[in-house]
Amino acid sequence: MLSRNWATLLRRRRVLYTGSSSTSLYTRIPDPSARLLPSRRSRLARIRALHTATSNSFPDTYDVCVIGGGHAGCEAATGAARTGARTVLLTQRIDTVGELSCNPSIGGVGKGTLVREVDALDGLMGRIADKAGIQFRMLNASKGAAVWGPRAQVDRKIYKRQMQDIIFNYTNLDVLAASVFDLVFDHSHCASTSSSTWGTVTGVRLETGDVIRCSKVVICTGTFLGGEIHIGMRRIPAGRIGEAPSTGLSASLKAAGFKLGRLQTGTPARLDRHSIDFSRMERQDGDEKPQPFSFIHREVDHANNQIPCFQTHTTLETHQLIKKSMHLSIHIQETKKGPRYCPSLEAKITRFGHKGSHTIWLEPEGYDSDLIYPNGLSCSMPEELQEPMMRTIPGLEEVKMLRPAYGVEYDHVDPRELTSTLETKRIKGLYLAGQINGTTGYEEAAAQGCLAGINAGLSARDHPPMLLTRADGFLGVMVDDLIGKGAEEPYRMFTSRSEYRMTLRSDNADMRLTEIGHSAGIVSPDRWSAFLSDRDAIQQGTELLKNVVLSPQGWGRYGFDIRRDGIMRSAYDMLKIPGMTAANLVHSGAVPGLDFVEPHIRARINIEASYAPHLPRQLADLAVFHADESLQLDPDMDYSKVQGLSQEVRERLQRIRPTTLGAAKRMEGMTPTSAIYLLKHARRTWRATDTLEPISEERVETVHLADHRSPVKAATA
Repeated sequence: MLSRNWATLLRRRRVLYTGSSSTSLYTRIPDPSARLLPSRRSRLARIRALHTATSNSFPDTYDVCVIGGGHAGCEAATGAARTGARTVLLTQRIDTVGELSCNPSIGGVGKGTLVREVDALDGLMGRIADKAGIQFRMLNASKGAAVWGPRAQVDRKIYKRQMQDIIFNYTNLDVLAASVFDLVFDHSHCASTSSSTWGTVTGVRLETGDVIRCSKVVICTGTFLGGEIHIGMRRIPAGRIGEAPSTGLSASLKAAGFKLGRLQTGTPARLDRHSIDFSRMERQDGDEKPQPFSFIHREVDHANNQIPCFQTHTTLETHQLIKKSMHLSIHIQETKKGPRYCPSLEAKITRFGHKGSHTIWLEPEGYDSDLIYPNGLSCSMPEELQEPMMRTIPGLEEVKMLRPAYGVEYDHVDPRELTSTLETKRIKGLYLAGQINGTTGYEEAAAQGCLAGINAGLSARDHPPMLLTRADGFLGVMVDDLIGKGAEEPYRMFTSRSEYRMTLRSDNADMRLTEIGHSAGIVSPDRWSAFLSDRDAIQQGTELLKNVVLSPQGWGRYGFDIRRDGIMRSAYDMLKIPGMTAANLVHSGAVPGLDFVEPHIRARINIEASYAPHLPRQLADLAVFHADESLQLDPDMDYSKVQGLSQEVRERLQRIRPTTLGAAKRMEGMTPTSAIYLLKHARRTWRATDTLEPISEERVETVHLADHRSPVKAATA
């Protein structure tokens, strides 16, 4: 068993970076001239200038202050800036803005849809992933588009450089290196507002004692809020290895009465690629024709320079070593909740004791990096035991560990404290996004940051909020789940969380959200122009297909074997047949002009047509959903006066304070009968009753039916 201190590890890494001349699969560095990045010297000069600006002076006031430079913070800062709000991003270290703290990948099942929704709102993550991606795969490609998961391995260095290049030059956005100690509040208006309002944010206080005045604050601290790293029995105050946690903010939030909890996550060790025997593993290459995340891209930067990942697995010997060391890990002994869907190796072995092995993916960290990320090997064992454990895995018999795995424990706020804009109910002007809300993952954080930043900017400029419901996107589903049910364990997005996933697909995120973003004023002219072009092309292509109508015999003359039932079918109807594609129609020549429709437009029409037979039932469900969402509830309602409610339901309503009947019905414990009592009380007592629909017997029956209907399953073929 080997024991390494950090100095030894750093020396080894320097030697590996400077001394290796290997020409293996991971050393193909793309042409620097094609990267369109500023030089290292210009980036460092900009960072030095920003540091100087921080230490010397800053403007008296901003509209929006974003705390944290991770995925949530970057999207929040740029989202607020797009509204026209004067925005500042505060981060402890400017050189870590856009850092991929854990895995070197973006997207996945459910997560990839969130990335495309962020892109549809003119966010950054998808565009940068297209430029930094070194392997692209469409997960679940053999199933229906409703469950597709766009995913990319990314080069850490390229991703961070691209993100910083955009962030440091973004209109209406300043980036300052500073540690935030506390928030500044105004309590003078509390008496005239809801009793649950503790105060209004007016600025942030730095550790230097300086105050930056602002009307809105978005906290995106990730794992840094009260962060603590665990390696074996060691506890290290940090949000990320080598970076100090944020402690003052936790105290501010507790003082305001927020309910804080503790959650856990972790990251695996980093391995020396030269010490790995890839020949003993299964190779996985990227898709031949990568599909970009961004709707404004037609191709990705490194489509012809993708590099592989490799699959291996744990063994019974691995599991035995883990079991023997359980008592040496403080992270495992703690009772805090860790991620269920991306658990540590210790948690997997404990939870699935009957399994003889668990899959491990070895993922490259970049073109010019010697580091390998072993996805699936997250643990918090003592450092000296980690390398021997990994050497029980096929292909890793001689592996050398360059950085140990560790667990992280951090504070989070009960997300039921938030509204659907991600503004807190207790403190006006304070927004939360990312892991502070109990979620896990880059994509979930970025999506929340995008929504919170946009709404903070809109509010600062006295514009209406941008609200997204469960019917609008996965972002709406995630927010509704969080603010309605809370997060007892780290929340991860899956397609199965959405009851409307046949219409909320990764391929149509722009058609669902870009127009909403444009109405809010946060979509650039170039993005809007691209959206209109695609929308018009899809409509024209669809009409072209619908205008060609033939009998079964007519289609037979073009080589299609159609049942001779006498039914006339359009070319669009033909696409509803399993296995039929627009490419088949192009090759047959049955639809004149279809070959002039761009391939990506034909692909989108193909998907829409394939789901057309399944949509009537879902559209009916959506109509009921929208009817419920249109029935607003008074946020200051006194639930003790609502007759017929159980004490449990009354307490939950008092804590969550749903703003619509739909949100109230989705609460745990809410019954159809309780919803009817609530609806009648709201209609009878609210000061704005003329905005509510009159309640009829038919409407009451609708409430019953909507709660008893079986959920619609997404097609998978």
